[in-house]
Order: sequence, then C-alpha cells, then structure tokens
Amino acid sequence: MLVRVLDGVDAFLDQLGSVSFLPLALAIGCHLLKMACTSRAWRNVLAAAYPEERVPWISIYGAYLAGVGINAIVPARAGDAVRIVLAHRAIPGSTYTTVVSSTLVLSLFDLFAASALLTWALTTGELPGLDVLPRLRSFDFAWLFGRPLLFELTVAGVLVALGVVGFWIAGHIADFRERVAQAFRVLSPPTRYLRKVAVWQAADWGLRLLTVWFLLAAFHIPQTLENTALVQVSTSLATLLPITPAGVGTEQAFLLYVLNGVASASVLLAFSVGAKLTLTITNVVAGFTAIVLTLRTVRFKKALGPLPEATDS
Repeated sequence: MLVRVLDGVDAFLDQLGSVSFLPLALAIGCHLLKMACTSRAWRNVLAAAYPEERVPWISIYGAYLAGVGINAIVPARAGDAVRIVLAHRAIPGSTYTTVVSSTLVLSLFDLFAASALLTWALTTGELPGLDVLPRLRSFDFAWLFGRPLLFELTVAGVLVALGVVGFWIAGHIADFRERVAQAFRVLSPPTRYLRKVAVWQAADWGLRLLTVWFLLAAFHIPQTLENTALVQVSTSLATLLPITPAGVGTEQAFLLYVLNGVASASVLLAFSVGAKLTLTITNVVAGFTAIVLTLRTVRFKKALGPLPEATDS
C-alpha cells in the first residue's frame, strides 16, 4: 500500500504545475463551510438535549474541528474521542452518554444520504464486487477479504464485543436510556429536527459534492454528476473503518477503480493523492488552530484537566 501511495505522490508532484488553483481554493472554501454546517447541526442537537444550558456554537465548532484535525493524522477515528471530550467540557452539567448519543442523531441523516449514494453506485455496477476487492491495490482490507473464514470470524467478534459492551452499559448505568433519549429530544416534534438539524446536514452534503466538483476541475478530470458521486462514495467507504489516517489506501484503491477510463492512470493517481492531501492539510490546520484557540495549548494532558470558567459569548 505504501508503494502505491508513494507512486501517487510522485504523480501528484509531476502534475502539480498543471493544477488549477482557483477551483482548488474554491474546494477548500466549500470544505470549510461544510464543517461549519455539520457543527451547527450538532450544536442544535445538543441545545435541544440541554435546553436549560447555554450551548455556544463557537465552542462546538471548535470541538468538531479539533476532532476532524486529529482524525486526519491519527487512524481509527481517534479524533472523535477528542471532540466528544471538548463538547462535554463546553456544556455545564452534560454527560458523556448524552454527548456521544448526540452524534447518533447526526448519523441518521448521514446514513440516509450515504446509503442513497451507495445504493445508486451498486445498482449501476460501478463499485468493485467482493471477488474484486482482495485484488485492489492499496486496499487496506484486501488481506481480510481474501480470507473468508477470517473475515466471518472478525465480523462475529465485532458483534460479540458490541453485545458485551451494550450489556455492561445497561447493567452499570441505571439512567442510560434516559440520557440517550435526552440526545434525541430534537426529533420531537419532527419539524424541529427538519428545521434545526436536517437542513444543516443537507447543506453539509451539498457542500461535500461541491467540494468534489471543484477538486475534479482542479485536476482537469471531467466534471460530471456521476464522477462527483463516485468520488464521494469512495470517500465514504474509505472512512467507514479506516486503519490508516483518513483511510488513504482504501480511498485511493476505490478511486482508481471507479474512475478507470475517465482519465489517465497518472492523472487519477495525482487526483487521489492531491485531493486527499489538500483536504488533510485543511483539516489539520483548521483542527489544530481550533485546539490552540479553544484550549490555549496543544498539550492534551493539560487540555483535559479542570475546565476553566466559560467565557464564550
């Protein structure tokens, strides 16, 4: 996988002179707006869960950016834990159970949108089948899909682990259901969910596709709705279970497969690495800027210490 990624870096450097920087800048702008929309939806979910508390959007935005920045460089979505901790610190009297559950509310719309795109891609036959996955170069899970018994045992192990965790939670937290239900208050009435959450997440997904649209233009790849949707599907699949930072290997493997024939192999390699590098740098810069501005430090031991008096306005 590393060799393939390095090939992509070489291709990107070779193509760097031909990259159009105006659409690249527009893509970065859309990506930043997308994260603002997502954080606004999350803030509204938390505000509905804690109507008696003041939930400042700027603090939640900072927590979200911090998590995204860390996820960009650390595998296994470690940044999610950071954003949960920072959001919990920003809301007096909040509980981790409710804050974590609030992200499940956001996943409802994300699951719907991602499933719609994935279903479209599957029905059009654009995605590789299970017989093709083990042979995809750079695919992070190729070794696992190439061993059916090991794959089935892994899935069974994950399901058992989830069951054990659920049983432990139910037995040790008496008010677990109440705290989870608290996070879902925004769903009642449904019109509040549509106005406060769904509309922001719809904007989020629209900006995701617009970001891809401009990235295709930056690397001179045909801008079509089909190509844009296929790139987004590849990104979603790569970040589902990343074992590398940002799922870089898997995303590259899918992109080279689904866009095969749209452009030359060198251009596709340059795009797969260049687009990922652009968004990763954007996430890291935005994330660690948020950490510094919010916590006045990048030392996590100090950051996770006692919370000072809130000063958000």
